[in-house]
Amino acid sequence: MPATLPDGDPVPADGALPANALEGLGERPFAFYVHVPFCVTRCGYCDFNTYTAAELGPGASRESYADTAVAEIRLARRVLGDAELPVRTVFFGGGTPTLLPPEDLGRILAAIDAEFGLAADAEVTTEANPETLDEGYLAALRAAGFTRLSCGMQSAREHVLAVLERAHTPGRVPQVVRWARRAGFEHVNLDLIYGAPGETDEDWRASLEAALEAGPDHVSAYALIVEEGTRLAAQVRRGRLPAPDDDAMADRYLMADELLGAHGLRWYEISNWASGPRSVCRHNLLYWTGADWWGVGPGAHSHIGGTRWWNVKHPAAYAARLAERRSPAHAREVLDAEERRTERVMLELRLAEGCPLDLLDDAAVRRAVADGLLEPAAYERGRAVLTLRGRLLADAVVRDLL
Repeated sequence: MPATLPDGDPVPADGALPANALEGLGERPFAFYVHVPFCVTRCGYCDFNTYTAAELGPGASRESYADTAVAEIRLARRVLGDAELPVRTVFFGGGTPTLLPPEDLGRILAAIDAEFGLAADAEVTTEANPETLDEGYLAALRAAGFTRLSCGMQSAREHVLAVLERAHTPGRVPQVVRWARRAGFEHVNLDLIYGAPGETDEDWRASLEAALEAGPDHVSAYALIVEEGTRLAAQVRRGRLPAPDDDAMADRYLMADELLGAHGLRWYEISNWASGPRSVCRHNLLYWTGADWWGVGPGAHSHIGGTRWWNVKHPAAYAARLAERRSPAHAREVLDAEERRTERVMLELRLAEGCPLDLLDDAAVRRAVADGLLEPAAYERGRAVLTLRGRLLADAVVRDLL
């Protein structure tokens, strides 16, 4: 886990936002993220804000978590006042949200609906570890209003799963997808990770083929990042495992784009492919296009009208703040116009829709087009859209365009 939270400005005890953050509230799309910080064990590569039962200590528990999350949702309603804010999307992430009973997840979702109202076509997603699911659990989630399942497959090869310290067996994921379809989930995502130590091109191809055979309508494929402070970073530093190879990572990305595209899944964001417009993750699109969202849970981040804040990390500290009817926010920052422009470019350029040219340095845009990093046809339409080569070099392209 990261040792510290970012520095920032203090947050009032009641969580009140600056007046300019509330301007236009309701005119922008609004969403909720709910962080569930519990895991049975922590995977060696993970640096998310998660806790095993032994790490929780007094003052927090899985059993009381739904009540605490509901308290923050009610705080959100007090802070945001009476503005009409139909919730377009809700995303439960973690950690492992499906370690909680489906009734608890449903109760948190019901509180969001009671306080704000879910939009008629709201997308409601939960992440899930395959080993925490069965057919009855998924049926209960669907009945509670969940519409989308995001399952952490990661790999179809046992030795790769072992390096990542994932407990599920490869055959579990197709079974989960079948259960989800029978429960009525129209939208199912599978998460994959490429570039793990010991993974070969053949292993990665097998994982892609297994994911496609399971029949999701969405696949997310992420390059493994060795995060400081994780067990994986320690093993790489000591030479017990090799560091990911940049050239191999690029080859794996190209293989993913080719195979997924051949099966009708098209990229709409650098690491995400969907079978069509109805299958994209609308929640993540709201992040990438500057919408408003409230993040519930320890360590969760929120954004309203250019003000961003983040909650205290530990579940016990989080619960104590809310028990006192205080904001659980640790700190916040108010983004100025240039910071907001920079964020727009960094996020929107990741999308297949790209970003408007007027956000960018014109000379840098022309160079990027000439170098084959941006699509010439999109340039003529007034948009900057990465080519396939541009996607491979996205971070460097963004730096140059800014």
